[in-house]
Amino acid sequence: MYDIVCSLVIYKNNRKQLLDAIGSFLNTDLKVRLVLIDNSPSDDLNDIINDLRVEYMHNPSNPGYGTTHNIAIRRYSGETKYHLILNPDVYYDKGVVEDILSFMDCDENIGLVMPKVLYPNGDIQYLAKLIPSPFVFFARRFLPLKGLKKSISDRFELRFSGYDTIMEVPYLSGCFMVFRTEALVQINGFDENIFMHMEDLDITRRCYDAGFKTLFYPNQIVYHDHLFKSFLTIANLKMYFTSALYYFNKWGWFFDKKRSMINNKTIKAIELANENK
Repeated sequence: MYDIVCSLVIYKNNRKQLLDAIGSFLNTDLKVRLVLIDNSPSDDLNDIINDLRVEYMHNPSNPGYGTTHNIAIRRYSGETKYHLILNPDVYYDKGVVEDILSFMDCDENIGLVMPKVLYPNGDIQYLAKLIPSPFVFFARRFLPLKGLKKSISDRFELRFSGYDTIMEVPYLSGCFMVFRTEALVQINGFDENIFMHMEDLDITRRCYDAGFKTLFYPNQIVYHDHLFKSFLTIANLKMYFTSALYYFNKWGWFFDKKRSMINNKTIKAIELANENK
């Protein structure tokens, strides 16, 4: 048995950035397995690391982000209690994963944890979120009224929480997700109908719906050297909206009763926690 297995999906990544992510995960005394699944057309990255704890798989068919992670999830689901979904543009210090696992060991109902995520310059990335309605989803991108747009985003990103306390939220970022393997098996991993974008919202919500706690854990920090790519190319823009349409068709557009219930519950819990600080 491994203490934790990590899957890392690659696609034409910068070698140095990728090595930072790999080195972060392998810098541990835990018994670990790192599964590198390379969706690039060529296997130029096959020599990125020489370590017995690492398995490299070339997967040029590129079936999508979540589908690719599912390969590793299913392969090792019987060999680990925890599974880390890691992006190749994330790095962190030794001890981060160890502390998160210790925290999760204390409560079998915790299905998913995301730590505090910072930009390399130390600014917070507000990645603990509510479930978006179609209005919130599109308004945050296209609403011309800057003041209203900011108000919508601030609430959606739970900025009023202060991002300094443990809180249960229904939408956590896919850049760094520590799952209890039992939860992943129960919900059957990522929805393979989503090629990329929205898969983290969908899987967090399904984990939450299955009765597991989905927690933001600010006691540990990771760094995400993130560049928002959705609008950089026509292909990414199309992919972004295709995923959004699929998500809302699946969960509901304007008639999603659970969305309001979950969001209201999340906000009330945070407000109560703030009052008790």
